[in-house]
Amino acid sequence: MVESRYDAVVVGAGGDGPVTAWKLAEAGLSVLLLEAGPFHGNRKWPRPHEEPGGEASSSVEDLSGELLDEQFTTRDFEMINRLIFGPADYERGFWFRKFPGDGAILQCSGVGGTTLHYLGNHPRAYPASFDEQGHWPIDYADLLPYYREVEAMCDVAPAPITAKEELFVRGAEAAGWDLLDDLNVTGPGYRPQPNAIRQPDERLHVDAGYEGDFTYPDLEGDTLSLGNITGNPHPRGAPFEEKAKRASNVSFVPAALRTGNVTVRPNAFVTDILTETPLGDAPTATGVRFRDTWSGKRERVDAEVVVLAAGAVETPRLWLNADLPDNGWVGRGMTVHFPDSVIGLWDGDDLEATVGKRTVDQFEGQDSAIRFDYPGLGMFQPITASPAINALLGFGASASGFAFQNDPEDAPWDTMGRLAGAELKRTLAGYRRLLPIFVLSDDHPHRWNGVSVKEGVADEHGPIPLVNYEPSEGDRQRRDRLAEIAAELLRAAGASHVHRSDSPTTAIHIHSTMAMGRVVDEACEAYDVERLFVADHSALSNGIGGPNPTNTGQALAARTGERIVERYFES
Repeated sequence: MVESRYDAVVVGAGGDGPVTAWKLAEAGLSVLLLEAGPFHGNRKWPRPHEEPGGEASSSVEDLSGELLDEQFTTRDFEMINRLIFGPADYERGFWFRKFPGDGAILQCSGVGGTTLHYLGNHPRAYPASFDEQGHWPIDYADLLPYYREVEAMCDVAPAPITAKEELFVRGAEAAGWDLLDDLNVTGPGYRPQPNAIRQPDERLHVDAGYEGDFTYPDLEGDTLSLGNITGNPHPRGAPFEEKAKRASNVSFVPAALRTGNVTVRPNAFVTDILTETPLGDAPTATGVRFRDTWSGKRERVDAEVVVLAAGAVETPRLWLNADLPDNGWVGRGMTVHFPDSVIGLWDGDDLEATVGKRTVDQFEGQDSAIRFDYPGLGMFQPITASPAINALLGFGASASGFAFQNDPEDAPWDTMGRLAGAELKRTLAGYRRLLPIFVLSDDHPHRWNGVSVKEGVADEHGPIPLVNYEPSEGDRQRRDRLAEIAAELLRAAGASHVHRSDSPTTAIHIHSTMAMGRVVDEACEAYDVERLFVADHSALSNGIGGPNPTNTGQALAARTGERIVERYFES
């Protein structure tokens, strides 16, 4: 049963909101965790996309690994429908956001948020992005205890190595790059990916000769089978909390529920922030209004503290639609790691001489198990996936048009642009001999990039977010240099053909739209609204140098939870 008043209401149960909810609940506070999308793997919603189900969940006993197995089928098209940002009843269509050009925003709704389809990558930020770029009002060292806490909760460990990682290592070594051995990266080099995915069972080692069916309890931990982009229910048959990928629905949500102080209400889209404004004082947050996405009923809940964790698009949208004070930085300064794709194709004979077999076999091992870091530029990593997703990310769109229109003379790649027709078929016919690299550059915050709203362009929850992104010349130069290094690494590893996508902007990592030091203070409390906090990636002051942001977002969310307790509840 959802009460009408709590100590804290947290808006959004994605990657970060459950972390803050857990911290607050551990301190003994009553917490309502509202989520716009469904709650998969919960007995209160056995058919979450077909019927409304229950109202709320307050017990870890509601969680079911069996239901998660049924609902996360790993079939690409089906899981895109279930996980892309939209209502549980996805036949009603997705929630629309306007993004420029051919670009796209890749986010999920549902308990777990975008960690439902993230790859488990959990690196830390580059120290230089905190201490040398001038965007942050806190030091990198301030986050270290929270990194350690989050990494322990999520079982973060170096990813296991398979043939595709061996190729990457060979290329990095041949190109003269060093192996990095520190979680706090200060110079360029390569290393195994720190992943929030449990280590594979020892019987999956190459020489063990495992011949079972890869299900729990015969196997525990990672099964080395792709599926993180489509939810990852592995190992099949495992209890909810024993799933290998430690997305927030599997790690922090159960921990929060176990306190006995948290209520999770899915299918609840928050549309307004309630405030009171004493004469002469700044407004004070007192609660929220939300809409039940099945019934359309609008409700309110009051709280001593309101925490926004709806993501770097929806958090500023909610603020702006609530008509709260705007100092000119609300929604502004967005960073997205300005991405690109570089793909290597090998001849079978060369692979056999290099890794002892004629295929790379992307589908073996974790989706992204090794990485290259370059503080000051960004990073890149293999993202291995099904043929359909590979075709979309690597060949489906390009800012340079079709490949036949481009002459890559003097470039380290053989082709650049969008592939189509016979050329696309020939390339994808070599799927088992491809290694795709995803480039994530250190794009800096610029005021012209961000989220706004406009009256008259609205859905059932109010004016929709209008997202603008245009990289600076410096952002483009950093991405170009990383693409060159990636191409050189693939060539050094023996690739016979290298293709660069020159991808249009894909907002796969979104940050900085409610940045600490501009919109919120060092505790992530809003400068202009008391008792209103931000605890998601929008509070990151920059793109943290280029690394995948989940670890940093969760570390900051944990820190924010502690600051809330210190400011308003310690007595």
